[in-house]
Amino acid sequence: MTSAPATASLTPFTPTVVLEFVLLAAIWGASFMFMRQAAVEFGALPTAALRVTVAALCLLPIMLARGQWLELKKHWRPVFVCGVLNSAVPFACFSFALLHITTGLSAILNATVPLFGALVAWTWLKEPPGRSRMIGLMIGFGGVAMLAWDKASFKPAASGVASGWAVLACLLATLSYAVAASYTKKFLTGVPALTLATGSQIGAALGLALPALWYRPAVMPSLTAWGSLLALGALCTGVAYVLYFRLIEHLGPARALTVTFTIPVFALLYGATLLGEAVTPWMLLCGGVVICGTILSTGLVKLRV
Repeated sequence: MTSAPATASLTPFTPTVVLEFVLLAAIWGASFMFMRQAAVEFGALPTAALRVTVAALCLLPIMLARGQWLELKKHWRPVFVCGVLNSAVPFACFSFALLHITTGLSAILNATVPLFGALVAWTWLKEPPGRSRMIGLMIGFGGVAMLAWDKASFKPAASGVASGWAVLACLLATLSYAVAASYTKKFLTGVPALTLATGSQIGAALGLALPALWYRPAVMPSLTAWGSLLALGALCTGVAYVLYFRLIEHLGPARALTVTFTIPVFALLYGATLLGEAVTPWMLLCGGVVICGTILSTGLVKLRV
C-alpha cells in the first residue's frame, strides 16, 4: 500500500494492460503459497525479514537508476515508518497465519484491506463514507464474521496454535496495511511511488532484522524453501511492485486497486491444485460477500439509496 502519483490521462484496458493486470493478480496470489512453503522451514519472522530484504535489493538499483536517492534521503524517517506498517507487520502476521490456516482463507481475509482502509480513513483522516459505502462496510465485515465464525476456533489444534489466532493475525495484517495507507496519505503525499516502495522495504528489513536473527532456524532450510523465499522477495514483491506502478500509471489508483479482488481466485486455485487444500462452498460464498462489500466500500460501485 503506497501512495500513487496523479495521472493526467488514463489508458483503456488494452490487451497489454489486461495481461499485466492478470499477471499481477497471479503473482500476488502465489505469494501466499510461497510464504507458507518458506515459513514452514524458516519461521514466520525470518521469512518476513528475508522477503523484504530480497525485495529491497531488487528495487534499489531501479530507484537509483531513476535518480530518486535524494528523495529517499529527504523523507527516510516517515518512509521507514511506513515500511514497518506496510510490510514488516503484515508480512510477519501472514507468515505466522499461513502455518496454521490455508492459503485460500488467508487470501480471502487479505481482500478486507480496502474495508479497513475506509474505516481508518474515516476515523483518522475524517473522511466519512457515504451511505452506499457505509452499507458496503457492513456487508464486507459481515462476510468476515461469517467466515471467521466457520473457520476460527480457539481450541488447541494439532499445530499447537488455534486457527482463531491465525485469523486474527491476518486481520491485524490488513489493519496494518490500512493504517499505512492513511499514514502515507497524511505524511508522504507527493513522494514518488518507487521511492516509497524501495524505502519501505529497507525500513521493514531494518525493523525485522533483530527479531529474525533471534528466531532464526536452527537447521539450514532446504533448497525448496530458499527457492520459495527468493520467489517471494524477487517476484511477489520486487517485480509485483513494478507491475503495480505501471497499472497505476495507466489505469489510475482506483482501477489498479481492483486487482485486490482477483487475488483470492488465484490463491484458491494454487492452494487447491498445488497444495491439496480444500475449498468449501462456504468459503467461496463468504469470499463473495467480502468482495461485494469491498467494492461498495471503496466507491467503485454506488447504490442509489
